[in-house]
This record gives sequence, C-alpha cells and structure tokens, in this order.
Amino acid sequence: MLDKVSVVLVGTSHPGNIGSAARAMKVMGLTNLVLVDPACEIDETTYALAAGASDIVEQAKIVSSLDEAIADCGLVVGSSARSRTLEWPQLDPRECGIKAIAEAPSHNVAILFGRERTGLTNEELQRCHCHVYIPANPEYSSLNLAMAVQTVSYEIRMAFLASEKFQTQQQVEEYPRMKELELFYQHLEKVATKTDFISKDKPSMVMTKMRRLFSRARPESQELNILRGILSSVEKSLTRPEK
Repeated sequence: MLDKVSVVLVGTSHPGNIGSAARAMKVMGLTNLVLVDPACEIDETTYALAAGASDIVEQAKIVSSLDEAIADCGLVVGSSARSRTLEWPQLDPRECGIKAIAEAPSHNVAILFGRERTGLTNEELQRCHCHVYIPANPEYSSLNLAMAVQTVSYEIRMAFLASEKFQTQQQVEEYPRMKELELFYQHLEKVATKTDFISKDKPSMVMTKMRRLFSRARPESQELNILRGILSSVEKSLTRPEK
C-alpha cells in the first residue's frame, strides 16, 4: 500500500529541501517522490541532506505540470497552512494517513506539498479532493518543508501498520482518476454555458463552487459516468429540432 502513495513537491526552490524530504519519506517507508516544475537543480546539497535516501532522489519523477503528476491518482490531498475564503474538505495528518491507506489498495494516492514561501496556489488546491492541515502551535507554527513531509508520512505509516494488524475484507469503492474528473468539469462548464446557466465571461466562481461540491461528494466512477451521461443527454436535446 505504501508503494501506491506519492509525495509530490510543487515548485521547490531549495535543493536541500528535496533531499531532506526524501530522507523523511524513506524513514517512513515511502519511496515515490514527484517533483513538479522545481525551481532548483538536484545537486550535491540534495544528496548530502538525503543522507541514506539518495535512491529516492535518483528515482524521483520530474514533471512540468501538476496535472501530469496527479493524472492517474484517485485521491489527491493538498497541504494547506492558511485558511481560505472558500473552505474545502479538511483533514488533520492522522485522518490523512488513514484515508490514504484505506484507498491505496484501489488506486494511486498523491500528497501535495507547495512552495517553501507561498505553499500551493488556490488553483492547485482546487485540484485536490481534500486538504491536510498540521495543527501546530498557533504562537509558533513555522514548519519547514521536510518537517511537514515527515509529519504526514509518519501518520501514513502508522495507518499502514494498523491496517496490517487489523486487516478487513471491506471492499474499497472505485473512484475516478483526476484526468477523468477534469474532463467532467470541462463537460459540465460547456453544458452550463450552452444553457446560459453561467456567463461565458465569468464562469470561474460557479465552477469553483462546483469543484468544491464534487470534491466533497467524491462521486464513484459509475456515478461520474451517470453524470456525464446526463450532460450528454442535455447536449443532444439542445441540438434536437423542435416538433
């Protein structure tokens, strides 16, 4: 199950942080590191801070966009350190670990960590099913990137060890991959625009709220297919000549 979980670092600017994150992962048994558009090169500092986890660095997958990194994932969790105007389903690290391990047998899972100074953008957070927030001391909540990776990785390992000890035969539902969800959102926006439900000039707010709705609802693959079918039926009715 740990092999199905990826740590995704977005826009990392310091090579040492990549090495430190790799070390934090390996200590907890995670091996899949993905770097999205890193703002630095992997260098000797990376390997020095990786210590015995240089293999994680060497095997790291480097991609140019977040969509590419999460396309085959059925669950995406984004780390968020600050409150948002538009609330998203929120998990603490323990809940994140339990959820990741519960869904790993069924599909790939990605845990996203943002830039050292600014974190993940609102747009990137909207690509996630839910957010994980580390409830640190409010009087001093400064966590560096490796600390955040270590905290969440620890909870994933604890959930994994618990699942090994108390295995159940409960069936895990099949959820759509992120690329399938993105196609659905594009289809929904297209139909909503055709029916004049949303304005062609300002679709973003409605679609942001719709993303939040479906992220909270987590439709299964079969349910998403039904929704796509309804949208296709509406499109056909729009082109059908009146009797």
